[in-house]
Amino acid sequence: MNAMLYRLLKRCNVGSKCCFSTLLWSLAAWILFLQVYKTLFPSSIQLPVPHTPWGKASVDVYDEPEVYQRIHNSDRTANVGKEQPVLKGQRAKTKGRSSLLVPLKNKVKDKAEEEARELAALQKLALLFPGRRFAVDPSKTSSDEHGYFYPGREWRDTDGKTIQAHGGGILYVAETRTFYWYGENKGGPTYHIGKHGTARVDVLGISCYSSKDLWTWKFEGIALRGERTDKTSDLYFTNVVERPKVVYNERTNNYVMWLHIDNGNYSKAAVGVAVSTQPEGPFDYMGSKRPHGCDSRDMTIFKDDNGDAYIIYSSVTNSELHIGMLTEDYMEVVERGMKKVLVKQHREAPALFKHRNFYYMVTSGCTGWNPNGALVHVAESVLGPWATLGDPCTGGEDEEFRAHTFFSQGSFVLPLPGLTDTFLFMADRWRPADLADSRYVWLLLKMDRPTVPRFDTEFPLNFPQCQDVSIPWVDKWKLPKGWNAPDRR
Repeated sequence: MNAMLYRLLKRCNVGSKCCFSTLLWSLAAWILFLQVYKTLFPSSIQLPVPHTPWGKASVDVYDEPEVYQRIHNSDRTANVGKEQPVLKGQRAKTKGRSSLLVPLKNKVKDKAEEEARELAALQKLALLFPGRRFAVDPSKTSSDEHGYFYPGREWRDTDGKTIQAHGGGILYVAETRTFYWYGENKGGPTYHIGKHGTARVDVLGISCYSSKDLWTWKFEGIALRGERTDKTSDLYFTNVVERPKVVYNERTNNYVMWLHIDNGNYSKAAVGVAVSTQPEGPFDYMGSKRPHGCDSRDMTIFKDDNGDAYIIYSSVTNSELHIGMLTEDYMEVVERGMKKVLVKQHREAPALFKHRNFYYMVTSGCTGWNPNGALVHVAESVLGPWATLGDPCTGGEDEEFRAHTFFSQGSFVLPLPGLTDTFLFMADRWRPADLADSRYVWLLLKMDRPTVPRFDTEFPLNFPQCQDVSIPWVDKWKLPKGWNAPDRR
């Protein structure tokens, strides 16, 4: 700058009007340049990068479900730093500063803030969906890592392929001490119907996997296959087939599968049933209907100790749950005796289990693919009335993570043979941008302390003998040695 002033003084006569005018405009230009430079390149902007796993990291808290939507938007577009338009007339008088610079500074500030938010979302995405190099792969895992569950990591079968069994459940066959895991195969590409349509994949079918230890899973094949040619079929690839649950009927020696059946815009809202003589299938599809004449979406099947089976489904546009019995062969819904529970509470994804003569049910809220808070309910009869105990999720030092069911949605609760007060909580961590890469969050559900009486329910019930339900978060865990041994069953 000194050299420039010297050249300017040399070109004009010192003290002339031209010289002072030139100097004045030159100084003004430099002041403007420095101000613009400072605005465009602020040195104070820092973007923190977390290095700790979920449950230990401190993250921003967003209104539900904004944070998850931001993560998915970042996942889909990776549109970092999109500038916000300056509103017409957005000029302010700033002391000692040109008003023309205010819109420019606001744009730069908005851009930096947006970049920080998008970067934080991408970092959370990496924590929620760890890369493939962290996958749990029994075919490659060392002996030191054998049997360890890592909630949220990619999980592979004995062939080294990604397990595709979402929204499903597990059937335990005691005679062979074998577990069969059924779930939605979402291995196809994710797409949207229309600009604002929900994320989906074509109906590929219901997968079946078998295991002796709940960790090493063998792919048994597609137990119920999607349809590619018959457009009238419920299983046609453009429809919706979700939440498969399988129960065994001792009277008929059949394995019966129930599912949520829908069309592409979720207006059919029905349940379907299929049957097989073998646990791994193939299952023959028998058709669909609306149970009790009501719309039905997220659903499950519960089989009691005496052999009675029940269907539980979300109805009245997901505002309440309906519970009804199945016929003795488990192939039809008993039309009479249906009970409405959790009315106007907007709960879905029911998962039932029984403990010491009490029935418990874990549900989620209704926020589409986005996670929300889980609730656990208790009753002395499957048909109710049901009392709400509260959110069972514990552990993890991050409130947002815990308040959103560890960024997952429950699908099933499995009793563990040999463990009287411990169950397996199964959940899905959905990834709408790529549903094939949705992950599994499996954690132990514990019943190890008396419940605190609560009355935040439509029925003022008190169950002094029931147990409190807790689902503690852990990054890594393992079932106790010999948990499924014959002498512990």
